[in-house]
Amino acid sequence: MLIDVQNSKDKRGIAIDKVGIKNLSYPIAVLDKKKSLQHTIANINMYVDLPHYFKGTHMSRFLEVLNEYRGEISIVKFPDVLRKIKHVLNANSASVEMEFPYFIEKTAPVSRKKSLMEYICYYNGTIRGAKEDAGEESIIRIGVKVPINTLCPCSKEISEYGAHNQRGVVSVSIEFSKLIWFEDIIESVESCASSPIYSLLKRSDERFLTEHAYENPRFVEDVVRCVAGILKKDKDIKRFRVEAENFESIHNHNAYAMIEG
Repeated sequence: MLIDVQNSKDKRGIAIDKVGIKNLSYPIAVLDKKKSLQHTIANINMYVDLPHYFKGTHMSRFLEVLNEYRGEISIVKFPDVLRKIKHVLNANSASVEMEFPYFIEKTAPVSRKKSLMEYICYYNGTIRGAKEDAGEESIIRIGVKVPINTLCPCSKEISEYGAHNQRGVVSVSIEFSKLIWFEDIIESVESCASSPIYSLLKRSDERFLTEHAYENPRFVEDVVRCVAGILKKDKDIKRFRVEAENFESIHNHNAYAMIEG
């Protein structure tokens, strides 16, 4: 029998808060609102705590659990993944972070041309304690980064013609009590921008979006307040964090705003 070095005793008396694997690329399938499942590649970090009396953890067991669930890693099953990791590695806590590209088919506003738009989404979660004795504590979050376009209200107000605009990114993180779709979060964010971003646009679409942005100027402050206002109305959302960052076109800095609620 081969010696289990990880299970040997450590005499230093120092527990480790997180030990595991990072930066693993792995194929997964996630829930898609329109197409049931979407296959993608996730960047994954997985951790457990390690008591002071063990020398190391068993890294291969993280992969064994991941392989078991890779056919569908939905947010509904995500707590089960965490509990299985905690159980298999005999730990008190388990954490998993998954970030992946998620694609949605979008239709251009005038030409009606269809194309795929990429959004960066993630699942983050931590579970501590035992479920059986009602002592389990869990924090499960979903998140998405949504590229947007904003037109500066100040520039529009002080200029005789034109106004500067810029691309930005709105990052939303949510704790929830019921399933919330990435598509719904993205739709809410894009409704708060001066105009949404598309992969494929014809000239008629470009004209429409340019004029639409001009009629809907937004500061980063406007964007985060608008998104937060929508999220606060959803009773299934327990906590949220909204960040907006504009990659300024005429300034040597980015504009930023954040709301937690």
